[in-house]
Amino acid sequence: MAELCGLEAAASLRGDAEEPKQGSVLFLGGNEVKSSAVVKYSSAPPQAAFAWLQEKTDLKLPPANWLRESAKLGPAGTTVLGNNKKSTPFSSFGMAYDFIDSIGNDVDVVSDSENIKKLLKIPYSKSHVSMAVHRIGRTLLLDELDIQELFMRSSQTGDWTWLKEFYQRLIDQKWQRKKKSKEHWYQKAILSKFLYYSINGDGAAQPVPSSSKQHEESAVPGESDEAGRASWPAPFEMPSSLSEDPGASNQGLKNDFVRNILWTFEDIHMLVGSNMPIFGGGRYPAVSLRLRDNNKPINVLTGIDYWLDNLICNVPELVMCFHVNGIVQKYEMIKTEDIPNLENSNFSTKVIKDIAQNILSFLKSNCTKEGHTYWLFKASGSDIVKLYDLTTLCEETEDKYQNPFTMPVAILLYKVACNMMLKKNQNKKHYGTIRTLLLNCLKLLDNGRHPQIIASANYMLSELFQLDEPKKEDNTDFPINGNSDESYSEEEEEMPDSDENGSYSNSSDPPDDNKAVAIIKSVGELSVPEKYKSVHRIRPSCAFPVCHGAEERCRLVLSYVLEGLKSVDSSVKKESDLPAADPSTPIPLKYEDESTSGGPECLEKQMALFLDKMGSFQKDKHSSQSGMIPGSWQYKMKLQLILKSSKAYYVLSDAAMILQKYGRALRYIKLALQCHDTYCCLSASMLPEVLVFLCQCLTLCGDIQLMLAQNANNRAAYLEEYNYQTKEDQEILHSLHRESSCQVFAWATDLSTDLECQLSVSCKCYEAAYEILLFSNLKKQNPEQHVQVLKRMGNIRNEIGVFYMNQAAAVQTERVVSKNVSTTEQQLWKKSFSCFEKGIQNFESIDDATNAALLLCNTGRLMRICAQAHCATEGDFKREFSPEEALYYNKAIDYYLKALRSLGKREMHPAVWDSVNWELSTTYFTMATLQQDYAPLSRKAQEQIEKEVSEAMMKSLKYCDVDTVSPRQPLCQYRAATIHHRLASMYHSCLRNQVGDEHLRKQHRVLADLHYSKAVRLFQLLKDAPCELLRVQLERVAFAEFQMASQNSSAGKLKTLFGALDIMAKTKCAFQLIRRDLAAESEQISKGESNAESISPNESSTALNKEEVMKLLSIFESRMSFLLLQSIKLLTSTKKKTGGVNEEEVTLKTNKQVYSLLLRATANKSMTLLERIEVILNLLEQLSQNSEASNGGIQ
Repeated sequence: MAELCGLEAAASLRGDAEEPKQGSVLFLGGNEVKSSAVVKYSSAPPQAAFAWLQEKTDLKLPPANWLRESAKLGPAGTTVLGNNKKSTPFSSFGMAYDFIDSIGNDVDVVSDSENIKKLLKIPYSKSHVSMAVHRIGRTLLLDELDIQELFMRSSQTGDWTWLKEFYQRLIDQKWQRKKKSKEHWYQKAILSKFLYYSINGDGAAQPVPSSSKQHEESAVPGESDEAGRASWPAPFEMPSSLSEDPGASNQGLKNDFVRNILWTFEDIHMLVGSNMPIFGGGRYPAVSLRLRDNNKPINVLTGIDYWLDNLICNVPELVMCFHVNGIVQKYEMIKTEDIPNLENSNFSTKVIKDIAQNILSFLKSNCTKEGHTYWLFKASGSDIVKLYDLTTLCEETEDKYQNPFTMPVAILLYKVACNMMLKKNQNKKHYGTIRTLLLNCLKLLDNGRHPQIIASANYMLSELFQLDEPKKEDNTDFPINGNSDESYSEEEEEMPDSDENGSYSNSSDPPDDNKAVAIIKSVGELSVPEKYKSVHRIRPSCAFPVCHGAEERCRLVLSYVLEGLKSVDSSVKKESDLPAADPSTPIPLKYEDESTSGGPECLEKQMALFLDKMGSFQKDKHSSQSGMIPGSWQYKMKLQLILKSSKAYYVLSDAAMILQKYGRALRYIKLALQCHDTYCCLSASMLPEVLVFLCQCLTLCGDIQLMLAQNANNRAAYLEEYNYQTKEDQEILHSLHRESSCQVFAWATDLSTDLECQLSVSCKCYEAAYEILLFSNLKKQNPEQHVQVLKRMGNIRNEIGVFYMNQAAAVQTERVVSKNVSTTEQQLWKKSFSCFEKGIQNFESIDDATNAALLLCNTGRLMRICAQAHCATEGDFKREFSPEEALYYNKAIDYYLKALRSLGKREMHPAVWDSVNWELSTTYFTMATLQQDYAPLSRKAQEQIEKEVSEAMMKSLKYCDVDTVSPRQPLCQYRAATIHHRLASMYHSCLRNQVGDEHLRKQHRVLADLHYSKAVRLFQLLKDAPCELLRVQLERVAFAEFQMASQNSSAGKLKTLFGALDIMAKTKCAFQLIRRDLAAESEQISKGESNAESISPNESSTALNKEEVMKLLSIFESRMSFLLLQSIKLLTSTKKKTGGVNEEEVTLKTNKQVYSLLLRATANKSMTLLERIEVILNLLEQLSQNSEASNGGIQ
């Protein structure tokens, strides 16, 4: 920003300022007038006493030191004009540049003291008044507009012809230059000689030889003429030095006053320039010195003149020297407060105050357009004061830039805005004011003549829109009504005049007045208290524009940036070898498909080249293709504009990303990186903040490529968004191509159709961002950025790892014929494993345990896929669980355990913890199941296998959380039930096949019974596994039958039989669930709903269940029939031996009845499945009613 405000925004104060001198409140003629003066700057030497001239001193004789430069007199000593020196036409601008802080805000008027006096004397004087008025904020700048001098110039050069014609047509048809009289020059010369005599130490007149008289007569008029002519510049004469420094003084913009004073007169604050010599030597520390002709009494105009000079300079006393025909007669001392009461010069200070307030109100009410030049004119001898808008009149001519005030006004607007920009962080409510200042400045400038200021102003306009602010309502930052009374309009329309002040209306004026903005019909009105009031509040149109979103804000920024770039480019000489690009022709955006992309290998090379280039920025200097000279204003400005556009495109891309417009987001980030590429080509060194921004761009680019990869279905829409270009973007790109090919980041921003390529590009973007942070030593300064980049690198490596892993799984699924693992699969495993490993390192380096655990979990999944790939296919030999499978499953278990260690405890991230536990449980379960189903008997003993299966199953149970309520709880319960079922089946099988060790048999019996009961309990909790529950119960019945076969006593057998029948009775809940499902299905069919609609939701389970149910039902019927028959036989034989027991008779009777019904039901082949289920449920109901009594009787 320092470079930019660069057109030297804040002017430094000239020289050493004196200590401010505070004025006092004066009470004059019974009327209180408040006046105070603070000297802001003074180049005058310490006040020296003036020499009292002896009586009879002849002032017509020139003193020896006449016309020599004197510090005591300042500018008054270098010309015969003395303290009535003609004002330069831009004197107010010179002061404004030096006190830029006061402009537009604290001060009402900036002007030469001579102009202030002339305005306040309007009602008393018949002489003409001609002043240029400019408005900057609430400040008015007043400068003398010397019509005679102007028109003399017009006659010589042809400039200002339009104003001369206007003046002659409407104001003074017989205009001719009025020459000043000889008497005028005589009085000036006498005054000059008097001042030189007064600064002589001895007070004696020291005349020079008489030969100098001719010199006197000839030199005086000539010097005056010379001074007058030199003060006016040609319209828009701009030497190269001025174009480099708008604050240059070679256009008369120098502040050449001896003093700059902040004068407060009543409630009016004025910055006034004064050259009046001030002396010591009276009764007070400061006096002003005046020369008067004793034969001519002091009139009101002279009195007002003397009084105002002393007030402005805070001088308490006036010393008057009287002469007759140049011969000194006497001195007289008068206090400043007595001046209004002098004989023949009596005036009311209150009236002067009213005049000042009325004139200021009149000007403020009518000079409303900032940047316009207004002309306040009163013809000699006239009572009418008119105000014209010269800018509007000038625009009606062929060349609107013929107004010589245009350039100084534009520069002042620029400087005030620049000064406010330097303080912009203090108060954002001034943003609207700054914007208005800059827009008005730009209206005044011609791009061909002032490219530097235009470029700089546009850049500052773009800087007003903060792109990196947190997203919030814009109107909270910028109050709509800013400073209502200090705001000013940038619009062309005026507010309608109020009827309250009829004097402003020109409806009854002569026809020639229709060009005037406003008219004071009679100067007498100015003496009426509060005749003119600033009733017209200028509209508070400085409100900062409310942008309803990031895109609108960025588009405004880019529009200003583009104007700035155009200004810079137009000022650089166009080289013949420049590529001929047409701004209106779209620059084609490269579109790559997978066939031409070159794949990741090509990316590696591009990445290496890019990093090599980035590293070279530290050493090599880069030159511009367009011929810009490094260090020139064009070079510095273009760098800033390009960087700003890059930031704007970045914000646009980020906004599009949030809206999920990924094609548009990629287009914007491409433009941002192209801007950055050009910046890199031009910049000799890379600032840390620029490198950090580049990292942000590359990171966002990586995000976009990843989202494009994950949303491949909308590729056509994204491609359309990507290829769209606005005219503004094309023109900015055209400006960039003047400096660079913009291809350094092409590898990152092309839209590919290949998923692998997109993921690789995303990864390379993050890697590039990380490398930049690494080799630029920016990690420590930007820890948050560093963490974000590493997190994204870990994430994308996980994505790529999963991509390769899924590909490997797909290849494995398609592999039918070949029994061996293919090379392709192994390559995919290696790539996937490498990605996971790097991703884990990324997350571990930033202590992100959760994500590290997820990647370890994925690595475990990869190991399981590898294990599945190594399982031997069914062939001539019997399938066995291979060592390779065991190896990979154990590796998978290691990774899952590492994941759990990484997390530490469940509280850290419950969801991830539960997920890892589930995967670990699944791995143990799968491994145990495979060992159980495909026992490696060729390598291991049965007992060892059973032990390993048991251990694996128990570990699977350990990590299977059945108690915690979660969406996964039913799965965990099913898994645990299945594990108990399998363990029970294994121990059951061991018991059947084992001979010998009775202790071991007993242990297996107990374990089998324990696991069967646990399996039943868990399956009963689940309402959707009736077949599994039925199967377990049937196995329990078979287990009871097996036990019964080894029993010898009838009582023991009977007890086991009743236990088995009790298990049968308890299967009722399973059959009820089966009946429910079958009934629901038949009801849907009966309603006439289509088979697909009604069955498809449960088709996989229902179709399987029917077959399974029928199979299980047949087994159930046969086992039930067997048990009932056995029980009938045993009960009958027991009854014969003991004579019978009541309970046993009842049980026998029931069992016979149930057995009879069961035989009839099984014999009836026409029964439906549902009917068979109903029969079984009825039979079980009868059994269950007697089971307790039977058991009680037996016990």
